[in-house]
Amino acid sequence: MQVQTLPAAAGWAWLGTGFAIFRRNPPLLAMLVVTYWLTILLLNVLPVIGAVAASLIIPGLSVGLMQAARDLDRGQKAGLQTLFSGLQRNPRTLIALGALYLCCTLGVLGLSALIDGGQLLSFMISGKGADKETVESGELVLPSLFVMTLMLPVLMAYWFAPVLAAWHGLSVGKSLFFSFVACWLNWRAFLFYSAALVVFAGVVPGLVFGILVAVLAGAEGGFMTAFVITPLMMVIALMIFSTVYASFYASYRDIFGPSEIV
Repeated sequence: MQVQTLPAAAGWAWLGTGFAIFRRNPPLLAMLVVTYWLTILLLNVLPVIGAVAASLIIPGLSVGLMQAARDLDRGQKAGLQTLFSGLQRNPRTLIALGALYLCCTLGVLGLSALIDGGQLLSFMISGKGADKETVESGELVLPSLFVMTLMLPVLMAYWFAPVLAAWHGLSVGKSLFFSFVACWLNWRAFLFYSAALVVFAGVVPGLVFGILVAVLAGAEGGFMTAFVITPLMMVIALMIFSTVYASFYASYRDIFGPSEIV
């Protein structure tokens, strides 16, 4: 398994590559992203078992999105079936990865209870564990930072693991290992990539929304919000999410190389 070490600027380029892939077929990639999220949301409607099932299939669905980006990048056809095709490749390992990630997440949140008495854990699971005063007082800041710190190595190990398991047939241990090594060797690129995500997915949409509100301030507020601002922001959100998911494939392709894909 060859792992390339890239310069920091590569992190900026991943988003540009992701947008280029999105432009090849915007409706298709947007449809796949919407289907992905609807599948997860519908499963989460079921109490407890639905959340577990969603966690188990997320690795396979993420591979499906990567496959769609790969097909579009190569000028090949992709469709709705591409999203679910990822569930068919090395499914036991993908399910194991989903279960392991869920256990790690719950374990880290459980450790945060040593700091805040379980408030963040309850808040994350049910959304009812922390009242408004607790959130506004900043009591969850320290446990949140604690969770983010412990989750960082977990995310590094998980970032490429599903696609390495599906496309390369690696075991759970090997896929996690090579994913962690790839992220560790390219931490500068991922740092720049994170900064690019903040700008692209946070700052730019915020500026667009602020400009729209300022420009349309004199118009009928309810009408403009319902028929102009909301639909436009939904389109922008779909473009952003589609580009980001395609950029995941771009990072994989640049680090592991197209010749490594089986």
